[in-house]
Amino acid sequence: MLYNMMNGGYDSFTQVLISFFAYATIIFVMLPVHEYAHAFTAVKLGDPTPRGYGRLTLNPMAHLDLIGSLMIFLIGFGYAKPVPVNPHNFRSRRKGMALTAFAGPLSNLLMAILSVGLFRLYLLFSGGVFDPVNLRFDSERTIYVYMVLILIFARINVTLAVFNLLPIPPLDGSRIFSSILPYRWTAWIDRYFLVVQIALFALIFTGTLEKPISLMVNGIMAIFGFNIR
Repeated sequence: MLYNMMNGGYDSFTQVLISFFAYATIIFVMLPVHEYAHAFTAVKLGDPTPRGYGRLTLNPMAHLDLIGSLMIFLIGFGYAKPVPVNPHNFRSRRKGMALTAFAGPLSNLLMAILSVGLFRLYLLFSGGVFDPVNLRFDSERTIYVYMVLILIFARINVTLAVFNLLPIPPLDGSRIFSSILPYRWTAWIDRYFLVVQIALFALIFTGTLEKPISLMVNGIMAIFGFNIR
C-alpha cells in the first residue's frame, strides 16, 4: 500500500487513515476533475450534451456512481458515471471524440504535475530535505506532506492517467485509438464490446495489468524526480 513505499512503519490506525484519505481523494477530487475535463472539452468542441445532463460541474455528486464509489473503498477499484457525449455535434466526429477522451487522463497528469510542484515549493520554503533515491526525510512533517502530495495526489493521478489511456474499451484510450484505427476495426470492437469489457475486468481482478501499469507509472514518477519502489 501507499505507506509501505516509505522507510519506517506506522500503526494500523495510521494505515487505515491514510488508505481512507487516499480513496476519498480519488472519489471526491480526482474522478470529478477527470469527468469534468471530458465534459468541458466536449462543450468547447461544440457538443452541449454534457451541459444538458448537468455534467459541466466540479460537484462530485454529479459524477459519482454509487456502486463504482463503493468498489473503490471495498476493492480499491471503481469508476464514475461516464459523461454523455453526442459525437454528431462535433465538426469532426473522430477528432472530437479523441480530444474529449484524452482530456480526462490529461487532467490527471496535470493534477500530478501540480502536486509535484507544490511539494517542491514546500521543500523550498520550509527548508525541508528530501532524498528521492533513498526516500529519507528530515522531519515527520515532511514525511506526511510527501505522503499526501506525492504518494496520494501525484502517484494515484498518474496511475489513473496510465490506466485510462490503455486502448481497451470502455477506457478513454480506446476512444483515442479509435480515431486512428480503420472503421472496420472499431466496428469489431463495438460489436464485441461486452466481451472486451469482461476481459478487462478479468485482467484487473487477476492482477495481470498491475505490473505493466506499475512500470509505466514508476517511469513517469522517475521523470518527476521520484524513484518510488
